[in-house]
Amino acid sequence: MALSREQAGDVLTLLLAGGQGQRLRPLTERRAKPAVPFGAVYRIIDFTLSNCVNSFFRRIFVLTQYESVTLHRHIREVWSILSPELDEYVDIVPPQQRLPNRWYLGTADAVFQNLYILQQERPAWVLVVGGDHIYKMDYALLLEDAIDKGADASIVCIDVGLEQASSFGIMNTDESGRIRQFEEKPEKPQPMPGSTDRCLASMGIYLFRTEVLVRALVNDAKSPSSSHDFGHDIIPRLIEQRDVRAYNIKTEGQPGDGYWRDVGTLDSYWQANMDLIARYPEFDLYEHDWPMRSGTGHRPPAKICVSTEGTMGRFEQSLLAPGVVVSGGQVQRSVIGPCVEIHNESQIDECVIMGGSYIGKNVRMRRAIIEESTVLPDGIEIGYDLERDLERFTVTENGVVVVPNRAPLQ
Repeated sequence: MALSREQAGDVLTLLLAGGQGQRLRPLTERRAKPAVPFGAVYRIIDFTLSNCVNSFFRRIFVLTQYESVTLHRHIREVWSILSPELDEYVDIVPPQQRLPNRWYLGTADAVFQNLYILQQERPAWVLVVGGDHIYKMDYALLLEDAIDKGADASIVCIDVGLEQASSFGIMNTDESGRIRQFEEKPEKPQPMPGSTDRCLASMGIYLFRTEVLVRALVNDAKSPSSSHDFGHDIIPRLIEQRDVRAYNIKTEGQPGDGYWRDVGTLDSYWQANMDLIARYPEFDLYEHDWPMRSGTGHRPPAKICVSTEGTMGRFEQSLLAPGVVVSGGQVQRSVIGPCVEIHNESQIDECVIMGGSYIGKNVRMRRAIIEESTVLPDGIEIGYDLERDLERFTVTENGVVVVPNRAPLQ
């Protein structure tokens, strides 16, 4: 069946954006993970919100909690584009603490504490998504599949290697696609039927019939042993009682060719940025039929120019945001955010430099992440002596150096 605009409008989206992102520190010390800059001109949450708008799922509540000021400002400035007159909106919902003295205890508890929203809006379906993944998806096709199959709930999944499976919720299905078993982050994951080395993993995207979700959350809230998490508690119980289906992101018609990245660690964040600069990237930002919206603002074009010393600026296979000025510096295989300045004789290779940063003269830097508004003095070297870098900065297992804008730089 073809999904109508009215059916898509009968879905309410709850976007969970309150996570602390401990594994992304120091980038998340002063901002929620969904607010971390990504891909030169975006913040991580922009990808989920773009998917919602492109899918015509335009009744969106963003549930925030941890270090939310940057996130609130970004949503207000970039996503105030929908028309309330057409019942379209992106609304921010900070913790209401409707239960005395209690923050959200888990993903399911975050939704449970906001059940009043469902009572007010009365949608037929509820889409629960996170704001911390990089992917493209037409959620309308997910809804169409659930309606066609008479599902009570659907979980979006992707197949992953057996060696990665312990990091995900792993499911097994019958021939019809109904989930018969679900285990969150199993120590000994079982491969999917027909494979010896692949598993079917949850992407943390859930679609529920509203009455099914409400009943499940109320029952979960009454359980003293529950961790109040969708993966650990809600889904395993629901598959025993209801028709819960798996929906593969690689289903025909979906944009993005099945690309999905959890950027929850510094290494995965850096690698996902590097994925964007390939000649033919797996995740293509330039596909006009599924645009990813960002907030570049009113900034001038990027400029590559000769420095006052006469050195020619150059960049190769890189992303440069508006407002960037490369004055005699050399930029290779890097992602450069808005209004960054890179000066004479500096060499930048495989780096992610966030907006507003200043890179002085004769700076040598490779495999690094530079936080917003960081000033790097003339002559500093980063990424060439990891033992020295470790004394001042964070260095990941894969040798990526992360420089917060408050780090000692001498």
